[in-house]
Amino acid sequence: MPTSTSTISVADATALGHRIGRETAAIHAADVDLQGRFPKETVDAFRAEGLLGALVPTELGGLGHDLRAAAAVVRTVGRYCASSAMILAMHHIQVACLVRHGRSEALRDYARRVASEQLLLASATTEIGIGGNTRNSTCYVERDGGQFQVTKQAPVISYGQYADAIFTTARRDADAPPSDQVLAVCESGAVTLEPLSGWDTMGFRGTCSLGFTLTATGDVALILDDPFGDVSAQTMLPTAHLLWSSLWLGLAEEASWRAQRYVQKAARKSPGTVPPGAARLAALMVTRQEFAGNVESLMSRYLDVMDDPDATSAVDFMVAINTLKISASTEVVDVVNQALLICGIQGYREDTEYSLGRILRDAHGAAVMVNNDRIAGNTAQLALVQREF
Repeated sequence: MPTSTSTISVADATALGHRIGRETAAIHAADVDLQGRFPKETVDAFRAEGLLGALVPTELGGLGHDLRAAAAVVRTVGRYCASSAMILAMHHIQVACLVRHGRSEALRDYARRVASEQLLLASATTEIGIGGNTRNSTCYVERDGGQFQVTKQAPVISYGQYADAIFTTARRDADAPPSDQVLAVCESGAVTLEPLSGWDTMGFRGTCSLGFTLTATGDVALILDDPFGDVSAQTMLPTAHLLWSSLWLGLAEEASWRAQRYVQKAARKSPGTVPPGAARLAALMVTRQEFAGNVESLMSRYLDVMDDPDATSAVDFMVAINTLKISASTEVVDVVNQALLICGIQGYREDTEYSLGRILRDAHGAAVMVNNDRIAGNTAQLALVQREF
């Protein structure tokens, strides 16, 4: 994944996100939400633009975008369909892990396939019985010559039935402790998914995040080179929090703009008077800008240190990236609530251009995607060992 340069500007990435959003995502978003179905049309649009290979370097056949550009597309598409944007974000997280920690020729070849075949990648990083802690596993990789097998009870595998591969965490072997994990590429042709639960939720309904018992076999060469602990600290965790926060920022921005359009329309109806929601809108715009500033600040910080393992595992950086997830997932709900107060009944209704119902339901998913209380607890543990500087 490029670290300092990108083959596309943020402005062009944003324009691309708007085009996909207007031409495809927005058209199908209501039905995706109503039916709780996979947003195939928008994912096909991602494929048509080569975006499933956005983070694959150009030398491997990808687009060579950097994380900031990828986040700009996610943020913008999120304004039209949060489920579609979340699927793209979660896919990008796995691609980032693959290209940064898959150094073997077999894994580099797989990265080439992701770009050339526009493969959609999912993940199975949580497990029933361990309380949502991605850094522990009960299941393990069983090796037999050049092949591996793994069976995992996963409470959530987002869009697992539609993915071309599921990146799965497991203990290195039967004798490994829970934290000695690897990340294995489990290709869909050698994966069996037995449903454990459905996905009838308030928001992010199109992510189709069912629970499954996953049984997979594969080539041991498709197990990432680095221990999962390193993959998580250096890439998966910061990339996830930055992309998720960018998506939530997109939701907040859409809600804020709907409120702004509502107040502008009221002002045009009564020239010379200040609409009742104007003062609240001014405060909302400040919050929106601060939200964007926080995300951009952490993005810049991560891009500066992403290739320095000591920096990404430093306590102050880990606290910062955890805090971003908590603050962004809280702020998105606050912004949408404030926008709803401004728009009033027009925002409460589902049949107006100012409707905020789906945005609010999606926004509430942010805090429970890796529960904020768990992250706060982890951050508190880090604070206990952090040295003053």
